[in-house]
Amino acid sequence: MLADLRHFFAELTGGEKPQDRFAENDYRRAAAALLVHIATLDGELTEEKRRKLHAILGAQFSLDSAATDALIAEASADDREAVDFYHFTSLIMRTLDEAGRLRIVEMLWEMVYADRKVTEFEANVMWRVGDLLAVSSRDRIALRERVAAAQGASASDM
Repeated sequence: MLADLRHFFAELTGGEKPQDRFAENDYRRAAAALLVHIATLDGELTEEKRRKLHAILGAQFSLDSAATDALIAEASADDREAVDFYHFTSLIMRTLDEAGRLRIVEMLWEMVYADRKVTEFEANVMWRVGDLLAVSSRDRIALRERVAAAQGASASDM
């Protein structure tokens, strides 16, 4: 309740906008943490991957640049503190219907294909996360092929 009052007064005074904060139970933050994890599997977050991450999150969640940066910062911290994917995927499962979960998996494939190739670590994470999100193998493969085609890559590149 106190947080709600703070947001209310911040809006009245032109301060913090509602989209500039992402609660711990916000599915967008959980989805962003999964995207950050995928983006950093093979090391640091490169500038190319950061731009792709920013574009995916900004477009999917209709965020301005500052809000997208805030989401990425919070998601990066969440990913560093996480011991597994369950916290993120269980939140997404409670929040989104099947179509929403499919969109999250598609976003993850978009992040995987940012460099136009799939490592075995990325493929393994996609399998585990897809399974935790109750996305069938058939749907996961179809989304992978669609994203690969859109990126000009082969779905069999690994």
